[in-house]
Amino acid sequence: MMTRKTKRITPLVMVVDDDHAVRLLARETLETSGYAVWDTESGEHALTVFEERSPDLVLLDVMMPGLDGFTVCSAIRKTITGRDTPVLMMTGLDDLDSIDSAYQAGATDFITKPINWHILPYRVSYMLRASGMLEQLRESREGLAHAQSLAHIGSWEWDLSSGDIRCSEEVYNLCCLDGGKFGNPILDPVHHLDRGFVENSIEQAIAQRSPVSFDYRILLSESVERTLHAEVATVLDEAGDTVCLTGTIQDITERKRAEEQIRLLAYYDALTGLPNRRFFMQQLEQALVYANRNDRMLAVLFLDLDRFKLVNDTMGHGVGDRLLQDVADRLLGCVRKNDCLSRAEQDGPVSLVSRLGGDEFTIMLCDIEHFQDVAKVARRILEAVSHPYSLEGQEVFVSTSIGISLYPYDACTASDLIRNADGAMYQAKEQGRNGYQIYDESMNAKALERIILESQLHKALKDEEFIVYYQPQVASDTGTVVGIEALVRWNSKELGMVEPGRFLPLAEEIGLIIQIDQWVMRQACRQLRAWLDAGIPPFTLAVNISGQHFMKNELLEHVTAILDETGIDPGLLELELTEGVLMAHTERTVKTLIALKRMGVRLAIDDFGTGFSSLSYLKRFPLDVLKIDRTFIKDITTDPDDAAITLATIEMAHTLKLEVIAEGVETPEQLEFLVRHRCEHYQGYLFSLPVPPEDVPRFFPRR
Repeated sequence: MMTRKTKRITPLVMVVDDDHAVRLLARETLETSGYAVWDTESGEHALTVFEERSPDLVLLDVMMPGLDGFTVCSAIRKTITGRDTPVLMMTGLDDLDSIDSAYQAGATDFITKPINWHILPYRVSYMLRASGMLEQLRESREGLAHAQSLAHIGSWEWDLSSGDIRCSEEVYNLCCLDGGKFGNPILDPVHHLDRGFVENSIEQAIAQRSPVSFDYRILLSESVERTLHAEVATVLDEAGDTVCLTGTIQDITERKRAEEQIRLLAYYDALTGLPNRRFFMQQLEQALVYANRNDRMLAVLFLDLDRFKLVNDTMGHGVGDRLLQDVADRLLGCVRKNDCLSRAEQDGPVSLVSRLGGDEFTIMLCDIEHFQDVAKVARRILEAVSHPYSLEGQEVFVSTSIGISLYPYDACTASDLIRNADGAMYQAKEQGRNGYQIYDESMNAKALERIILESQLHKALKDEEFIVYYQPQVASDTGTVVGIEALVRWNSKELGMVEPGRFLPLAEEIGLIIQIDQWVMRQACRQLRAWLDAGIPPFTLAVNISGQHFMKNELLEHVTAILDETGIDPGLLELELTEGVLMAHTERTVKTLIALKRMGVRLAIDDFGTGFSSLSYLKRFPLDVLKIDRTFIKDITTDPDDAAITLATIEMAHTLKLEVIAEGVETPEQLEFLVRHRCEHYQGYLFSLPVPPEDVPRFFPRR
């Protein structure tokens, strides 16, 4: 702690002598010279008053009754305020032993009696000036020590000839050392892993006769490390040889942690902890240099989770984030260091998993010997990702599509490799998802086509390029049309008629599906109103709904507005939901569907059997209809497994009091199977393809 004596304008001199005449002469002489004087005849009294008045100088007689001058001086020196106060001892003794005793007691100087009173003011002035300089020096040292403590900087000096090391107090504080217990406070605390480096750096400074600076670690305990920055300079003798080292050490642990945090923010994904796009690109470029120099093969895998947006939209972003974290962990487990693809030399690049953003991941595989190595990892990833995830007490299923590009066959730059792997990934999605695809040059054309399709899709709504076609839903036993499903079609001015399988998944991905769904529902309800007004008997109108509606929380309001606008009976509107909505349901979804059901709107689960629904989901939702997907209907007359699945689905639906509609019925044999097993309704090419609105009236008798 820094302590500082209060400065007086007029210095105070305390005179202590049992001789009254001496005290009077001293007072008169010193006051005439501009000093303030306080005097006493007793050593005991002097010590009592000293702490109260803190004189700037003490004029002290040696021989006094009671406490003598030696004892008083020694006692003054033991006080905090008196450790540097000048003490001028007056003595009539002329023997050397007494003089030595005076200095041993702490006297600053002595003056013999009889005193030359003309010289005394000069002696006092000199001693006060020297005391002031000493005080300034002490304050400077204390200030330096305080500054070093604040900055966590310690200074040291190392005499190479004697081996003596002098350190500031902060050196011991930084290293948690007891100054008397360590032989070398500079080297002894150094972490054993950095010891050789520090010694070599010091030897370099000595040999080169030049300053060096370096960072190193010290070990404060078995588990506590700190990082120090050292500056070392050399002191040379007349011959130019290093005779002394001087240096500073500074604790930079917090700075290092901040730098590491900045590095993490700059180069790592905050959600998953994986390297981000910037770091991946840097590492890939370095790996390409290595691969080119050593004639090695390298692969880039581009991964995108299938239907991740559905999970995010229906279960919330919190669940989506946890899913991404789990996927990241599984990907790291799939790229093992002991794989044949990671046998690179010690100084070569290593395989790397990164998250580019959203649900996109990239993997760099280095030092590949055969493409089979890459395929093996791709298959391992597909299997690992497809296992169920337990999130908020629910099992969630996702898969991934993987695109692969190879150096030097598919591209020679980092950006081209990633772009080509991205194109291959989209090809994998188009081929049914949950698979991998190797890049070929034709994919660039497909990628360009996708960009054009996305651009045109944004214009389609504004330019009213969408149209609605309608496919009848028929009673299996009577052949009577009981409902119509509204199906959106895109008649692009530039691309012509675009199949739904091409643009609907893209609309889901880029966030246009809600606007399209809303437009289709309004258009279909208006058309139903027109048919009813024209005398067609009432029938059910089925409209497909994306799971994204349940995240926006606007579906109920939107349906209500359309029904009010068109005057349609809510019981004639049937909303078809995919299994994904049920699989990733939330309380908000349940509340919305219950509210729709109370309005009278019918609810159907579409494409049943293609996802991962369970009876618990079906029981929880207020459903009216279950639609069997066309993939099971296609081979029900030739494949016993499909037949068994279809039969089990019909029986399960009837147990839950749900109506059943079979999709994709194309042959009389399929229809006969469905009628025999009590499937109430069907739709498909056997009865009719989807038709424009003007062709619908022919399906109904006039009233």
